[in-house]
Amino acid sequence: MTKAAPETLRRRAYIVLEGGRAGGLPGGLVEAGLIVLIIANVVAFTLQSIPEMRAGYGQALDRFEVVSVTIFALEYLLRLWVSAEEATVASQGEIAGRLHAATRPMMVIDFIAIAPAIVQFFVPFFDLRVLRLIRVFRLLKIARYSPALTTLGKVIVDERHALYGTILLLLCAMTFAAAAMHAAEGNIQPDLFGTIPLAMWWAITTLTTVGYGDAVPITLAGRMIAGVTMIAGLGLFALPVGIIATGFVSTIHRRDFNVTFGMLARVPLFKDFDAQTIGEILDLLRSQNVGPGEVISAEGERAAAMYFIVSGSVQAQLPGQTIRFESGDFFGELALLRETMRVATITSLTPTRLLELSADDFETLMRRHPNLRRRVQKRAGEKMRAIAEAVAISDEEIAAAKKACTEID
Repeated sequence: MTKAAPETLRRRAYIVLEGGRAGGLPGGLVEAGLIVLIIANVVAFTLQSIPEMRAGYGQALDRFEVVSVTIFALEYLLRLWVSAEEATVASQGEIAGRLHAATRPMMVIDFIAIAPAIVQFFVPFFDLRVLRLIRVFRLLKIARYSPALTTLGKVIVDERHALYGTILLLLCAMTFAAAAMHAAEGNIQPDLFGTIPLAMWWAITTLTTVGYGDAVPITLAGRMIAGVTMIAGLGLFALPVGIIATGFVSTIHRRDFNVTFGMLARVPLFKDFDAQTIGEILDLLRSQNVGPGEVISAEGERAAAMYFIVSGSVQAQLPGQTIRFESGDFFGELALLRETMRVATITSLTPTRLLELSADDFETLMRRHPNLRRRVQKRAGEKMRAIAEAVAISDEEIAAAKKACTEID
């Protein structure tokens, strides 16, 4: 239905690397290949700790390490190169923007994945045991391809203030318990509770209910303090678990998959928008997975949202006409602009990933961002002309719909 502007090589590479499965078959293959390579590296790292495996397959494992480092280094450099496609990076300039991109958590992890090889090349006398230990951090690279891990990280960031509060409570409880135990048992067991810092080891192991048993109170007062500390520990450690679990479930229910800049890059409507606008749109979009043959919206329903296709295809069944929408297209905006019922039934043809923008959020964005409003207005006008005969929309109705879009300011 719509045609995207010609893509440069860098933008195509950006969509493949950052879009994952949303980047089509190439993106899916690259994502799957990197996941397999990451897991294989962790397996190889584990096998190298076995003397028999190291003696029999040491050369093969070393060659595999060289190949892995080469691929990871190429991936890292490519991600730095294509990062200029993001509005947040491009707005800072080619060099400064990429330097900023290199400080992102996942890019830091990507660098750590190849750092041991770089250090060993320039500093050959460096302790190899430390370098091998750093290599295990490659497992963290898989977080880039795991929506669950990404969601968990987002939940931790979103709930950081509540988590800070629980940590503060834990530190306070540890200090109070250590001080109380020092007062009760400091003279009796000076090696274990002679100072408050010494007693803090007992306090933290007791609050966490680990209880190593290397420091045990022997007086009645000390045991009473220990009992209260154990009960307090159960409650204190239940707080962060509950906070993270509640936030995780809430986020999972709100979104079927994680929405990223890479996904929005597949939607031409958002191309060249500034970082602030993209960030605002990201917060408003709700992701949705749709199976083949599933009805997305039915004729006669009240319009509640418009949709952007990240991947897959859908079709609109109109009286006497069928229109197909592909990745990068959007639909559902006509009924929102005209404030009418749906005039077509939209059905998915393949497994499809959609981004949903509710009617209220649509109206808000139209008001705040005239550039986006003009783009939607232009595309909506083209669609109305294309389906006017099929659904018997008169020229007057088309003009009225265009006027309604223009008046959203």
